[in-house]
This record gives sequence, C-alpha cells and structure tokens, in this order.
Amino acid sequence: MHTSLSGFDRKTLRRWLLVLFLALAIPTAVLIQRAYSQLKWEAFHQHQLLAEELAARIDARFTALINAEEAHAFTDYAFLVVAGDPAANFLQRSPLSAYPPDTRLPGLIGYFQVDAQGAFSTPLLPPQAARPADFGISAAELEQRQALAQRIRRILSENRLVQGGTGSGREASLASARRFSDARHDTRDEMDAPTGDNLDTALAQAGSAPPPSRTPGAPAEREVTAQAAFDRLNTPAAKREQQKKAAPAGILGRIEDLKLDKQRYQIAPADELTDQGNTQRSAAPEKRVRKERSVLPQLPPHGSVPSFEQTQPATVPAEAKTSEGHIRIFESEIDPLEFSLLDSGHFVLFRKVWRNGQRYIQGMLLEQAPFLNGVIQTAFNETALSRMSELIVAYQGEVFSAFTGSDAGDYLSSAAQLNGALLYQTHLSAPLSGLEMIFTITRLPPGPGGPLITWIAATLTVVLCGGFYLLYRLGAGQIELSRQQQDFISAVSHELKTPLTSIRMYGEMLREGWAAEEKKKAYYDFIFDESERLSRLISNVLQLARMTRNEMQVTVKAVRVAELVDGIRSKVTSQIERAGFVLNLGCDADTGEARICVDTDAFAQIIINLVDNALKFSAKADTKIIDIACRRLSAGGVQFSVRDYGPGVPRDQMKKIFNLFYRSENELTRETVGTGIGLSLVHQLAQTMQAQVDVVDREPGAEFRVTFPAH
Repeated sequence: MHTSLSGFDRKTLRRWLLVLFLALAIPTAVLIQRAYSQLKWEAFHQHQLLAEELAARIDARFTALINAEEAHAFTDYAFLVVAGDPAANFLQRSPLSAYPPDTRLPGLIGYFQVDAQGAFSTPLLPPQAARPADFGISAAELEQRQALAQRIRRILSENRLVQGGTGSGREASLASARRFSDARHDTRDEMDAPTGDNLDTALAQAGSAPPPSRTPGAPAEREVTAQAAFDRLNTPAAKREQQKKAAPAGILGRIEDLKLDKQRYQIAPADELTDQGNTQRSAAPEKRVRKERSVLPQLPPHGSVPSFEQTQPATVPAEAKTSEGHIRIFESEIDPLEFSLLDSGHFVLFRKVWRNGQRYIQGMLLEQAPFLNGVIQTAFNETALSRMSELIVAYQGEVFSAFTGSDAGDYLSSAAQLNGALLYQTHLSAPLSGLEMIFTITRLPPGPGGPLITWIAATLTVVLCGGFYLLYRLGAGQIELSRQQQDFISAVSHELKTPLTSIRMYGEMLREGWAAEEKKKAYYDFIFDESERLSRLISNVLQLARMTRNEMQVTVKAVRVAELVDGIRSKVTSQIERAGFVLNLGCDADTGEARICVDTDAFAQIIINLVDNALKFSAKADTKIIDIACRRLSAGGVQFSVRDYGPGVPRDQMKKIFNLFYRSENELTRETVGTGIGLSLVHQLAQTMQAQVDVVDREPGAEFRVTFPAH
C-alpha cells in the first residue's frame, strides 16, 4: 500500500475518480436517455395510431352525412313533391321542408336553391297561393319559417352569392314555383301523363331521350352570370383573393404560425420513420356526375295549389291530389357537393344541377362551430387523446378551431398560442378536403415502461454516486493510512533509536568505570526506565501485528476489582514517580468487592497505555498529578478512569484519537514522543472484553474512562 499510494494525495485521487466516474456515467446516461426516448417514441407512435384511427372515424362520419345529403333528389329542394307513383297524382311535403331543419347534419341552418336567373328559393316556405294551414303550418310557425328564410337569404347576399332584395321569402318561393311551369323551358323530355297508360309512355320516352346537353357553346348552357359567385368559391384565384382580404370570422391565423415541434419524438431509426405529422388521406373514389329521373308537379295557372283530400288530417297533412292531374317528368344531371368557407364564417355545401340545359344551385348553409363540434369535438372528447393532446382544425391553411379535452379552444386569440409536438396531420375526404385536422401532443405519457426506466436510472445514479463516494472515502482512508504508516515507521525508529542510544552510552560509561559512585544508581535507573519503555513499545507493536492479522486473543475470567487495583499500583507507581508525577489511586471498598470479566494482561496494558499517554501530554502541566479511580455504576458495571491535568483533548479530535496511527501533532513539529498506536490498542483491547472506552474534557486535563459490564 505504501508503494502503490506513495505518489497519491487526495487531490490526485479525486481527479482520477472523477475521470472514471465520467467514463461510466456519460455512457450510462446516454443509454438511459436513449431507452427513455425510444419509449417516448413508441408511446408517440401508439398515440399517432390512435389519432389516425380517430381521424378515419371522423372522416367516415362526415362522409356518411355528406352522402345522405348527396342522395336528395333535385325536386326535394321544392316545398311540394310528387308522392309515390306519379300516376296517383298526389303531392306531399318535401323532406327538406321540415321545421326546424333536420338536425342529423350538425350546424344546419337551412336549404336553398338558386335558379338560372339567380332567384333565391327555399323549401321552408309553401307556395304563395297556398294556405299554410292546409299544410299544418300555424301562423307563428310561418313567421319563424319566413325569418329563417330571410336569414339564409341575408347570409348568401352578404357573401355576394345571391342578389340582395327586399322581397319576402314567400315571394321568392312563388317565383320559383312559377318557374317550374315556365313554358320557355325545353320540352324534349316533357309530356302530359294524366293516366297510367299515358304515364308509361311518357316514362319510356323520357328514359330513351338523350341527356341534357352540357357542351360548351350550346345555347341552353350559356354562362349564367347570376351564379358566377358559386363558380368562383373554390378557384385558386378566389383563394388568393381571400388571403389578401381580412381573415373570415373565427379565423385564428395561418398554419405556418403554429409553434409545432415536428422533430421532438422522431428518434427512431431512419427506416422506421414515416411521414408522421404530414399525412394525406388516401384518395377516395372520385364522385361522378349522376343522372336521375325526377317528377315535378305542373302547377295550375295563377299559382293556385290543389287542396288536400278531405280524408287527410288538418293538422298533419301529407299529400294532395292535383286538380288538373298534370305532372312533368324530366332527367337531370347532378354534380357532387362542393364545400366552401364564406367570409361571414359560415360553411356552405352546394351542388350544381343541370336540367333542360339550365343550371340550378342547390345547397345548405352551416354554422361553423356546431358543424365542427357536433362531429369532431364529440368524437375527440370520447378518446384518451383529449387528455394529452390538442386537435386543431384548419381550412385551406387558416386555423379557426382548436379542441383541448372537453373544451373548445375558441378562447385562443391567435395560432401562435398553439404549440406542442406534431402528432398527426390529415385532410378530410372530398368535398371536405379543404378541412385539415392537426393533432398535437401537449403532454405525452412515458408509457408502461417509463416508471421502470426511471427507477433504473435512479438506482444507477445512487449506485454510481454512492459507490464513487465510498471509493473516494476508501482511497482517502488508504492514503491517510499510508501516511500514518510512514509516520509510524518514523516514530518507531525514533522511539527505538533514542532509548537504545541512551542505554548504550550509559552502559559504556558504567563498563569503562567513567561513572562516579554516587551517579551509578541514577544511570542504572535510567537504563531500567528506558528498558521498560522499550518493552512497552515492543509489546504494543506486537499487539498491533496480532491485531492486523486478527490474531488478538484474550482469556477472560472473573476478577475482583480490588485485585486489579493492586496490580495497577505495582505496575504504574514507579513509572509515574520517575516522571515526577504524583499518583492518586482510589477505589471504595464496595467497588473493590465487585467482580468483572477481564483478561488481566490486557487490562494492565490498557491502564499502562492510558497512564503513559497522560504522562506524555501533561509533562508541562502545572499540576503533575495522575488520578486513577474506579466506581460502580447504577446499572451494575464498573468504570475505571485515568485523568491528567494537562491541556486536554480538543472536541474535534475526541473520536479521532482512537484511530490507528492518529496523532494530533505533525511528525516534524511534534514535541511529545509516541507512535500513535497506544490509544488504538486501548480501544481494541476494550472491545475484545466487551468494554467501552471514552474520553471526557475535564478543564484542565482529560479523563479517559473504561467501562466494564457487570459480571
């Protein structure tokens, strides 16, 4: 140990241990961080699959709703339609004429139609000539229907989709009803069918007739300027123009303004990374123009409407028979529905219908928030994603809704407030392809293995830090022990050399006869004292050797305290007196009769070492007295004490002085003799006999106490 640690000190030890610690800690931290990141990525991927599945369900829900609207016939956008078999000549209310409007489509305001001349109509209102009571419509309900029709017209007018006007909704409905019987329409597929035979012929002729022409330049398909606004809704030019204008109502900002971290959880190998966060839904089958054969009632002149059969209830009328029995059968081409966001913040779903070379616009207005909340937010809140992510909805790059948990994000003032890691991004299917859903993770749970990795990391941290701390303490202790051993060798050399030199000198003087007779006794006493000192030193060194080899053995037996006190007196009296000190040895008769289990030689060595230590450190004391006492404790044990009147022991050294080789003075400047093993041997010998040794500061001096248990 001396050789291996001779060039080491505490600073060098700390430096090397720090290098070793970093060599182990850095790779361990990297591995733990990599494992934790991989776990986070796996959790991210699982939530990405959840987001993808949720987006698919939302898209399927929207598709089902759109398909239901696509299925409506051209004639459903009128208040009256032909019921069942056209030969029966019965009319009934259109399914779109219900009030309030059917709520299966969330956010629905109402349906509308714009004809080739730009005239607005809605299935909400009955024809002008009809009595609302005949259709089960009360005066109060009629006012509500008219108010809703006016609202629809006002929204379309504000967004420049129809011409503004002061005409009532019923007047617009009357104009539409009259246009159904306009003689200017092409009559290639029109015919009278008052009875069954004539109807079959009409249907056969209509089925074999060619479809209405949509060839550019045909007279029947001239450009309809009144409907041009609908053609411009989804054109690139209209989109650019809309971006230049003020943002539509409810818009929070652009997608580019989102503070989304697209790389936070992308730590998987490159071949495992997908285009997460920028996913485009696979293209659905393209919807084509569909053709349908429709039957529309031929209204009598002057707009009169046939009354209902008397058998029909007055409150819930459903059908009416035409008075003149005329219907019109025609074939029309219906384009797929289109979707757009208006400047007012409303959504519009509309389609173009071609009949007899003329185009009609049919559609519906939707409230933005109810339309999105009714499908997207409802589905989002039902999943676990809502507890840790945000769902942002954008239209053509404009962010206008954000959902977090059960609350919509309409309290946000800008897209810059939306942040997090991009989880999944996709568009809805046509016609809602302009709508984009963006899932962001705001709080990603670590997954089922997270706590395990955390515990492993904590355990490794404790083991590494604790282990290196213990290694440092052990190394520092070994360095200190090496230093103390060097000091011990130096002290032993000094302790052996000095008395041997003195003994040799006085021995030569006595042998050669150079000493006077009156001084011979002093020389003999000095030789005897130094021999005793050498004997004690050698005995301590031998005890140390046995202690380091764990060969220290004691023979314990019950001995009267009085016998031990007598043995002490005979062994330390001459030592104390020759040092010029006075011995005070006291023990009362009751304590003297007590018995304790000790090894007499080990006990004597304890007391001798304590006395020798007291003599060394109180050599310059004013009071040269050594007190040795014994007393019985209340618990039955016996306590021996050795006190001097020297400088005492500093409090910060009271525990250290029993360590092996410890000395309170530097070897180069110390003034007392000794090797630093005496008190350590006292402590070890006391422990082998189940005794306890302690030191107490008495001011002046110090008192060492050895307590033996009762026998």
